[in-house]
Amino acid sequence: MSENMRSIVVYGAKDVKIENFPVPECDDDKILVQVERCGVCTYEQRLFNGTHKAGVPVVPGHEVAGKIVAIGKEINTDEWSVGDTVVVGVTLPCRDCYPCKLGETQNCEHFDALKKVLPGQHHVGTGGFSSYMMSSPECVFKYHTVSPEEACMTEPLSCVIHSVETADPQFGQYCFIIGAGFMGLLHTLLCVRKGTRVIVSDMNEERLELAKKMGAQFTINPAKENTAEKLREYTNGHMASVVFDTTPIAAVAEEAFHYLGTNGKLMIYSGIYPNKPITVDPHLIHKKGLQILGTANSNDRDFTRASEMISNGILDMKPFISGVYEADDIIACLESSCTGLTFRNIVKF
Repeated sequence: MSENMRSIVVYGAKDVKIENFPVPECDDDKILVQVERCGVCTYEQRLFNGTHKAGVPVVPGHEVAGKIVAIGKEINTDEWSVGDTVVVGVTLPCRDCYPCKLGETQNCEHFDALKKVLPGQHHVGTGGFSSYMMSSPECVFKYHTVSPEEACMTEPLSCVIHSVETADPQFGQYCFIIGAGFMGLLHTLLCVRKGTRVIVSDMNEERLELAKKMGAQFTINPAKENTAEKLREYTNGHMASVVFDTTPIAAVAEEAFHYLGTNGKLMIYSGIYPNKPITVDPHLIHKKGLQILGTANSNDRDFTRASEMISNGILDMKPFISGVYEADDIIACLESSCTGLTFRNIVKF
Protein backbone atom coordinates (compact mmCIF):
# COMPACT_ATOMS: atom_id res chain seq x y z
CA MET A 1 0.00 0.00 0.00
CA SER A 2 1.34 3.42 -0.97
CA GLU A 3 2.17 6.00 1.67
CA ASN A 4 0.32 8.72 -0.24
CA MET A 5 -3.21 9.11 -1.54
CA ARG A 6 -3.46 10.94 -4.86
CA SER A 7 -6.61 12.97 -5.41
CA ILE A 8 -7.76 14.66 -8.60
CA VAL A 9 -9.25 17.97 -7.48
CA VAL A 10 -11.44 20.15 -9.71
CA TYR A 11 -11.17 23.81 -8.71
CA GLY A 12 -13.23 25.18 -11.57
CA ALA A 13 -13.62 25.13 -15.34
CA LYS A 14 -10.46 23.60 -16.88
CA ASP A 15 -8.74 23.98 -13.50
CA VAL A 16 -7.73 20.52 -12.28
CA LYS A 17 -4.89 19.58 -9.96
CA ILE A 18 -3.49 16.34 -8.57
CA GLU A 19 -2.85 16.62 -4.85
CA ASN A 20 -1.15 14.24 -2.42
CA PHE A 21 -2.46 13.39 1.03
CA PRO A 22 -1.62 10.72 3.60
CA VAL A 23 -3.44 7.43 3.09
CA PRO A 24 -6.27 7.53 5.64
CA GLU A 25 -6.27 5.20 8.61
CA CYS A 26 -9.21 2.84 8.30
CA ASP A 27 -11.97 3.63 10.81
CA ASP A 28 -13.22 0.76 12.95
CA ASP A 29 -16.54 0.55 11.09
CA LYS A 30 -15.19 1.18 7.59
CA ILE A 31 -13.48 -0.57 4.68
CA LEU A 32 -10.48 1.01 2.96
CA VAL A 33 -10.44 0.47 -0.79
CA GLN A 34 -7.51 1.11 -3.09
CA VAL A 35 -9.11 2.60 -6.20
CA GLU A 36 -7.86 0.97 -9.39
CA ARG A 37 -10.26 2.48 -11.95
CA CYS A 38 -12.91 5.19 -11.99
CA GLY A 39 -15.20 6.06 -14.88
CA VAL A 40 -15.83 9.61 -16.07
CA CYS A 41 -19.53 10.49 -16.03
CA THR A 42 -21.32 13.60 -17.31
CA TYR A 43 -21.10 15.03 -13.78
CA GLU A 44 -17.31 15.19 -14.01
CA GLN A 45 -17.55 16.58 -17.52
CA ARG A 46 -19.82 19.41 -16.38
CA LEU A 47 -17.52 20.30 -13.50
CA PHE A 48 -14.60 20.40 -15.93
CA ASN A 49 -16.26 22.42 -18.69
CA GLY A 50 -17.88 24.84 -16.24
CA THR A 51 -21.51 23.93 -16.94
CA HIS A 52 -21.81 22.94 -13.30
CA LYS A 53 -20.20 25.54 -11.06
CA ALA A 54 -19.37 24.01 -7.70
CA GLY A 55 -17.74 27.11 -6.21
CA VAL A 56 -15.44 24.96 -4.07
CA PRO A 57 -12.66 22.43 -4.75
CA VAL A 58 -14.24 19.05 -5.52
CA VAL A 59 -12.94 15.48 -5.67
CA PRO A 60 -15.50 13.91 -8.04
CA GLY A 61 -15.72 10.35 -9.35
CA HIS A 62 -18.38 7.80 -8.46
CA GLU A 63 -17.86 4.84 -10.81
CA VAL A 64 -15.24 3.05 -8.74
CA ALA A 65 -13.58 -0.36 -8.92
CA GLY A 66 -10.72 -1.41 -6.68
CA LYS A 67 -9.59 -3.80 -3.99
CA ILE A 68 -9.82 -3.89 -0.21
CA VAL A 69 -6.54 -3.03 1.51
CA ALA A 70 -7.75 -2.67 5.12
CA ILE A 71 -10.84 -3.42 7.19
CA GLY A 72 -11.90 -1.92 10.51
CA LYS A 73 -12.05 -4.10 13.60
CA GLU A 74 -15.85 -3.91 13.68
CA ILE A 75 -16.21 -5.28 10.14
CA ASN A 76 -17.53 -8.82 9.65
CA THR A 77 -14.50 -10.81 8.47
CA ASP A 78 -16.76 -13.64 7.32
CA GLU A 79 -17.98 -11.28 4.60
CA TRP A 80 -14.96 -9.10 3.87
CA SER A 81 -11.24 -9.77 3.45
CA VAL A 82 -8.19 -7.79 2.43
CA GLY A 83 -7.66 -8.45 -1.27
CA ASP A 84 -11.34 -8.69 -2.21
CA THR A 85 -12.04 -6.99 -5.54
CA VAL A 86 -14.92 -4.58 -5.08
CA VAL A 87 -16.93 -1.75 -6.53
CA VAL A 88 -17.91 1.15 -4.32
CA GLY A 89 -21.51 2.27 -4.44
CA VAL A 90 -22.96 5.69 -3.89
CA THR A 91 -21.60 6.77 -0.52
CA LEU A 92 -23.73 9.87 -0.03
CA PRO A 93 -27.09 8.68 1.42
CA CYS A 94 -27.53 9.62 5.06
CA ARG A 95 -29.55 6.42 5.74
CA ASP A 96 -31.47 8.34 8.41
CA CYS A 97 -34.04 10.44 6.51
CA TYR A 98 -37.54 9.30 5.56
CA PRO A 99 -36.74 8.06 2.00
CA CYS A 100 -33.62 6.27 3.28
CA LYS A 101 -35.62 4.52 5.99
CA LEU A 102 -37.99 3.30 3.26
CA GLY A 103 -35.01 1.82 1.42
CA GLU A 104 -35.18 4.52 -1.26
CA THR A 105 -31.64 5.74 -0.64
CA GLN A 106 -31.40 7.05 -4.21
CA ASN A 107 -33.81 9.79 -3.10
CA CYS A 108 -32.02 10.70 0.14
CA GLU A 109 -33.09 14.16 1.30
CA HIS A 110 -29.47 15.04 2.11
CA PHE A 111 -27.89 13.64 -1.06
CA ASP A 112 -25.51 16.47 -1.98
CA ALA A 113 -21.92 15.81 -3.01
CA LEU A 114 -21.01 19.47 -2.62
CA LYS A 115 -21.92 19.58 1.06
CA LYS A 116 -20.08 16.50 2.30
CA VAL A 117 -16.45 15.65 2.90
CA LEU A 118 -16.43 11.87 2.98
CA PRO A 119 -14.33 9.98 5.55
CA GLY A 120 -10.67 9.98 4.56
CA GLN A 121 -11.11 12.73 1.96
CA HIS A 122 -9.90 16.33 2.14
CA HIS A 123 -12.42 18.05 -0.14
CA VAL A 124 -16.13 17.75 -0.78
CA GLY A 125 -17.30 15.35 -3.46
CA THR A 126 -17.98 11.73 -4.21
CA GLY A 127 -14.29 10.87 -3.83
CA GLY A 128 -13.77 8.31 -6.59
CA PHE A 129 -11.02 10.40 -8.18
CA SER A 130 -8.73 9.45 -5.29
CA SER A 131 -6.41 6.48 -5.13
CA TYR A 132 -8.03 5.43 -1.84
CA MET A 133 -11.61 5.54 -0.58
CA MET A 134 -12.95 4.71 2.85
CA SER A 135 -16.50 3.41 2.83
CA SER A 136 -19.13 1.77 4.98
CA PRO A 137 -19.61 -1.93 4.12
CA GLU A 138 -23.18 -1.33 2.92
CA CYS A 139 -21.71 0.74 0.07
CA VAL A 140 -19.18 -1.90 -1.03
CA PHE A 141 -20.00 -4.74 -3.43
CA LYS A 142 -17.80 -7.62 -4.53
CA TYR A 143 -17.11 -8.39 -8.15
CA HIS A 144 -15.23 -11.22 -9.82
CA THR A 145 -14.07 -12.58 -13.20
CA VAL A 146 -14.12 -9.29 -15.13
CA SER A 147 -11.53 -6.52 -15.41
CA PRO A 148 -11.69 -3.40 -13.20
CA GLU A 149 -12.48 -1.41 -16.35
CA GLU A 150 -15.64 -3.46 -16.82
CA ALA A 151 -16.42 -3.48 -13.10
CA CYS A 152 -16.46 0.31 -12.83
CA MET A 153 -19.48 0.27 -15.16
CA THR A 154 -21.49 -1.13 -12.23
CA GLU A 155 -22.66 2.27 -11.01
CA PRO A 156 -24.12 3.48 -14.34
CA LEU A 157 -25.70 0.08 -14.93
CA SER A 158 -27.28 0.20 -11.48
CA CYS A 159 -28.89 3.55 -12.36
CA VAL A 160 -30.35 2.09 -15.55
CA ILE A 161 -31.62 -0.96 -13.67
CA HIS A 162 -33.48 1.44 -11.38
CA SER A 163 -34.88 3.31 -14.36
CA VAL A 164 -36.14 0.21 -16.17
CA GLU A 165 -37.62 -1.33 -13.04
CA THR A 166 -39.38 1.92 -12.15
CA ALA A 167 -40.95 2.15 -15.61
CA ASP A 168 -41.66 -1.60 -15.52
CA PRO A 169 -42.13 -2.41 -19.23
CA GLN A 170 -44.00 -5.65 -19.81
CA PHE A 171 -43.31 -8.58 -22.12
CA GLY A 172 -44.08 -7.75 -25.73
CA GLN A 173 -44.58 -4.02 -25.20
CA TYR A 174 -42.87 -1.40 -27.34
CA CYS A 175 -40.08 0.53 -25.61
CA PHE A 176 -38.82 3.65 -27.36
CA ILE A 177 -35.37 4.75 -26.21
CA ILE A 178 -34.35 8.27 -27.17
CA GLY A 179 -30.58 8.53 -27.42
CA ALA A 180 -28.02 5.83 -28.24
CA GLY A 181 -25.26 7.05 -25.97
CA PHE A 182 -23.92 4.97 -23.11
CA MET A 183 -27.09 5.24 -21.02
CA GLY A 184 -29.41 4.73 -23.98
CA LEU A 185 -27.59 1.56 -25.00
CA LEU A 186 -27.65 0.23 -21.44
CA HIS A 187 -31.42 0.79 -21.50
CA THR A 188 -31.48 -1.09 -24.80
CA LEU A 189 -29.67 -4.10 -23.34
CA LEU A 190 -31.96 -4.30 -20.32
CA CYS A 191 -35.22 -3.73 -22.21
CA VAL A 192 -34.30 -6.43 -24.72
CA ARG A 193 -33.73 -8.82 -21.83
CA LYS A 194 -37.10 -7.81 -20.40
CA GLY A 195 -38.75 -9.26 -23.50
CA THR A 196 -39.86 -5.95 -24.98
CA ARG A 197 -39.69 -4.75 -28.56
CA VAL A 198 -37.08 -2.00 -28.55
CA ILE A 199 -36.89 1.01 -30.85
CA VAL A 200 -33.93 3.40 -30.53
CA SER A 201 -33.48 6.88 -31.97
CA ASP A 202 -30.26 8.83 -32.47
CA MET A 203 -28.64 10.97 -35.16
CA ASN A 204 -25.44 8.90 -35.09
CA GLU A 205 -25.73 6.02 -37.58
CA GLU A 206 -22.84 4.07 -36.04
CA ARG A 207 -24.56 4.09 -32.67
CA LEU A 208 -27.83 3.02 -34.24
CA GLU A 209 -26.04 0.06 -35.78
CA LEU A 210 -24.64 -0.80 -32.36
CA ALA A 211 -28.16 -0.60 -30.92
CA LYS A 212 -29.30 -3.15 -33.51
CA LYS A 213 -26.44 -5.46 -32.58
CA MET A 214 -27.57 -5.18 -28.97
CA GLY A 215 -31.06 -6.32 -29.87
CA ALA A 216 -33.03 -3.25 -30.93
CA GLN A 217 -35.75 -4.26 -33.37
CA PHE A 218 -35.93 -0.88 -35.12
CA THR A 219 -33.95 2.36 -35.20
CA ILE A 220 -34.89 5.91 -36.15
CA ASN A 221 -32.61 8.75 -37.22
CA PRO A 222 -34.55 11.97 -36.48
CA ALA A 223 -32.20 13.93 -38.74
CA LYS A 224 -33.45 11.90 -41.70
CA GLU A 225 -36.87 10.60 -40.66
CA ASN A 226 -40.06 11.80 -39.01
CA THR A 227 -39.87 10.21 -35.60
CA ALA A 228 -43.60 10.09 -34.88
CA GLU A 229 -44.43 8.64 -38.30
CA LYS A 230 -41.77 5.93 -38.09
CA LEU A 231 -42.76 5.07 -34.54
CA ARG A 232 -46.39 4.73 -35.59
CA GLU A 233 -45.31 2.47 -38.46
CA TYR A 234 -43.09 0.25 -36.30
CA THR A 235 -45.70 -0.12 -33.54
CA ASN A 236 -48.64 -0.83 -35.86
CA GLY A 237 -50.19 2.46 -34.84
CA HIS A 238 -50.05 1.83 -31.10
CA MET A 239 -47.05 4.08 -30.33
CA ALA A 240 -44.81 3.29 -27.36
CA SER A 241 -45.85 1.76 -24.07
CA VAL A 242 -42.73 3.20 -22.44
CA VAL A 243 -40.49 6.02 -23.63
CA PHE A 244 -37.07 6.41 -22.02
CA ASP A 245 -35.60 9.86 -22.64
CA THR A 246 -31.84 9.58 -22.03
CA THR A 247 -30.95 12.99 -23.47
CA PRO A 248 -30.28 16.20 -21.48
CA ILE A 249 -32.42 18.34 -23.78
CA ALA A 250 -35.69 19.86 -22.52
CA ALA A 251 -37.24 20.07 -26.00
CA VAL A 252 -36.76 16.33 -26.47
CA ALA A 253 -38.57 15.59 -23.20
CA GLU A 254 -41.43 17.79 -24.39
CA GLU A 255 -41.65 15.97 -27.72
CA ALA A 256 -41.51 12.59 -26.01
CA PHE A 257 -45.13 12.91 -24.82
CA HIS A 258 -46.29 12.59 -28.41
CA TYR A 259 -44.60 9.21 -28.77
CA LEU A 260 -46.69 7.56 -26.04
CA GLY A 261 -49.59 5.24 -26.67
CA THR A 262 -52.60 4.73 -24.41
CA ASN A 263 -51.55 4.22 -20.77
CA GLY A 264 -47.97 4.97 -21.80
CA LYS A 265 -45.18 5.93 -19.44
CA LEU A 266 -42.49 8.55 -20.00
CA MET A 267 -39.29 8.03 -18.04
CA ILE A 268 -37.16 11.18 -17.86
CA TYR A 269 -33.84 9.55 -17.13
CA SER A 270 -31.32 12.29 -17.72
CA GLY A 271 -30.84 15.57 -15.92
CA ILE A 272 -31.72 18.52 -18.17
CA TYR A 273 -28.82 20.93 -18.86
CA PRO A 274 -29.44 23.78 -19.04
CA ASN A 275 -32.58 23.22 -17.03
CA LYS A 276 -35.76 24.80 -18.39
CA PRO A 277 -39.48 24.11 -18.03
CA ILE A 278 -41.44 22.22 -20.66
CA THR A 279 -45.07 22.46 -21.75
CA VAL A 280 -47.30 19.41 -21.52
CA ASP A 281 -50.96 18.91 -22.38
CA PRO A 282 -52.79 17.93 -19.16
CA HIS A 283 -55.84 16.84 -21.14
CA LEU A 284 -53.68 14.43 -23.13
CA ILE A 285 -52.32 12.96 -19.89
CA HIS A 286 -55.88 12.63 -18.58
CA LYS A 287 -57.41 11.23 -21.75
CA LYS A 288 -54.70 8.67 -22.54
CA GLY A 289 -53.89 7.74 -18.94
CA LEU A 290 -50.26 8.75 -19.28
CA GLN A 291 -47.66 8.61 -16.53
CA ILE A 292 -44.61 10.84 -16.09
CA LEU A 293 -41.74 9.25 -14.21
CA GLY A 294 -38.29 10.34 -13.17
CA THR A 295 -35.25 8.62 -11.78
CA ALA A 296 -31.83 9.58 -10.47
CA ASN A 297 -29.12 7.48 -8.86
CA SER A 298 -29.60 3.92 -7.58
CA ASN A 299 -29.89 1.99 -4.34
CA ASP A 300 -28.17 -1.02 -2.79
CA ARG A 301 -30.53 -3.47 -4.45
CA ASP A 302 -29.81 -2.03 -7.89
CA PHE A 303 -26.08 -2.03 -7.22
CA THR A 304 -26.00 -5.63 -6.06
CA ARG A 305 -27.76 -6.85 -9.19
CA ALA A 306 -25.64 -4.70 -11.49
CA SER A 307 -22.48 -6.17 -10.01
CA GLU A 308 -23.84 -9.70 -10.40
CA MET A 309 -24.88 -9.11 -14.02
CA ILE A 310 -21.45 -7.81 -14.99
CA SER A 311 -19.46 -10.39 -12.99
CA ASN A 312 -21.47 -13.29 -14.41
CA GLY A 313 -21.26 -12.16 -18.03
CA ILE A 314 -24.97 -11.46 -18.42
CA LEU A 315 -24.07 -8.07 -19.89
CA ASP A 316 -20.84 -7.30 -21.75
CA MET A 317 -19.39 -3.93 -20.78
CA LYS A 318 -16.31 -4.07 -23.00
CA PRO A 319 -17.93 -2.24 -25.97
CA PHE A 320 -18.42 0.80 -23.75
CA ILE A 321 -14.76 1.24 -22.75
CA SER A 322 -13.63 4.17 -24.90
CA GLY A 323 -10.23 4.84 -23.32
CA VAL A 324 -8.15 4.22 -20.20
CA TYR A 325 -6.02 7.13 -18.95
CA GLU A 326 -3.39 7.37 -16.24
CA ALA A 327 -4.35 9.80 -13.48
CA ASP A 328 -1.56 12.13 -14.63
CA ASP A 329 -3.36 12.42 -17.98
CA ILE A 330 -6.65 13.51 -16.43
CA ILE A 331 -6.87 16.70 -18.53
CA ALA A 332 -6.69 14.71 -21.77
CA CYS A 333 -9.19 12.23 -20.35
CA LEU A 334 -11.71 14.93 -19.46
CA GLU A 335 -11.23 16.77 -22.75
CA SER A 336 -11.88 13.56 -24.66
CA SER A 337 -14.95 12.83 -22.54
CA CYS A 338 -16.38 16.29 -23.23
CA THR A 339 -16.34 15.78 -27.01
CA GLY A 340 -19.48 13.67 -26.83
CA LEU A 341 -17.81 11.02 -28.99
CA THR A 342 -17.05 8.55 -26.20
CA PHE A 343 -19.05 6.12 -24.12
CA ARG A 344 -16.86 5.86 -21.02
CA ASN A 345 -13.34 7.04 -20.47
CA ILE A 346 -11.72 5.54 -17.39
CA VAL A 347 -9.08 6.89 -15.02
CA LYS A 348 -6.39 4.45 -13.89
CA PHE A 349 -4.77 4.92 -10.48
